[in-house]
Amino acid sequence: MRRAPVRRATVAAATAVGLAVVAAACGSDDAESNSAGGVTTLTFAASTFGDPGRGPQLQEWVDDFNASQDEIRVEAASVPYPTFGQTILTQMGGGEGPDLVRFDMPEFESASAAGLLAPLDDLVDVSQYELLEQPDQFMVHDGVRHGIIFEASNYAMFYNRDLIPDPPTTYDEFFATAQSVTDGDVFGLAFRQTEAEEAGVWQDIFNYVYGFGGAWSDGENLTINSPENLEGLQAYQDLYDANVIPRGADAATFRRMFAEGKVGMEINNGGYATHLASESPDLNFDVAPIPFPENRPGAILAPIVINESSESQEEAATFIRWALEPENQVSLQELLGASSVATPTERSESSLDEMPYLPTFDELTSSSLPHVVLGFEDQTPEIRRIVVQNVIAALQGNVDLQTALDNAQQEASDLVG
Repeated sequence: MRRAPVRRATVAAATAVGLAVVAAACGSDDAESNSAGGVTTLTFAASTFGDPGRGPQLQEWVDDFNASQDEIRVEAASVPYPTFGQTILTQMGGGEGPDLVRFDMPEFESASAAGLLAPLDDLVDVSQYELLEQPDQFMVHDGVRHGIIFEASNYAMFYNRDLIPDPPTTYDEFFATAQSVTDGDVFGLAFRQTEAEEAGVWQDIFNYVYGFGGAWSDGENLTINSPENLEGLQAYQDLYDANVIPRGADAATFRRMFAEGKVGMEINNGGYATHLASESPDLNFDVAPIPFPENRPGAILAPIVINESSESQEEAATFIRWALEPENQVSLQELLGASSVATPTERSESSLDEMPYLPTFDELTSSSLPHVVLGFEDQTPEIRRIVVQNVIAALQGNVDLQTALDNAQQEASDLVG
């Protein structure tokens, strides 16, 4: 699948909350302060550093790089997750910010569209590496590489084996299983369905749209109200109407319910598997592919990029090249858990013993898709808001689903011009 051209836009003016967090650590605004005693210090901003479980392990991985170098040192730039994207984008828009950034896709697209990312083609010779083709295609814009996959976390179906010994393999079985498990305060399924969790609803309905053969666009034109999209979202609404989910519960609530054995199934990404395994070690859960007609799940893609304003781009590229070495890819995947990295790796026996469902996630990398509207990547947040508002209006009975999608198609088309 060829990557559709990105529509260029500038990054909108944003809040400066938290700017001081990375400003002092930034190496791009003062070359002299960026090196001392012949050692170039790079700053690397990644929300993963703040993860209680994976953060310390990521720091150890970075420390391994530092131990391998005489002239380069990488230091973590600590930025709180809720303000991470906006803080870094604002810094970069002002010609400052960290040298290296691990972005989520929406911020990656915004930064790329605004010309804030250093082209990597002359810095990293990717022909030397066996990059995973499906996620890697989204790292290239108009023929120019702007990122390397740092983490790809695919969506799959989690199920409680005490409630569901055999996972459903078709949508009809999925629906019937959700109905049979629902009883009293136990629900067969859970997903987000409130406007307050807009981004999460978008991630959830993405799996229904693409899993039923739909798409938000054809790469050039929006296709929000296509028959395939209607079919997928009708399946989503049918489950809502069947009262097999805890209506009104936010993600934090129904995930706690899943951990307590009060929810039979939910669709989530590989990062959730790592969390469940550590926080609920006695939970008897497993993972299977989403049982929809087409195997096209969503994925959380997180690229690593180089700040265009960095005065140490070659040194930053040295870190990326080190990260792509086979042994370092293996160790990165080990610490990330149920996620893929940029290249194919082999899971260790100990990891497979601890998390036997890892191959399920790994096999999905060849078909998973990021939560962006192809051809309109940098406008995805605005399109997302329009779609989610209209879909939830249909869930709440304010309008029929076809009309809701027609309205979303018109509003989004007016937005993108």
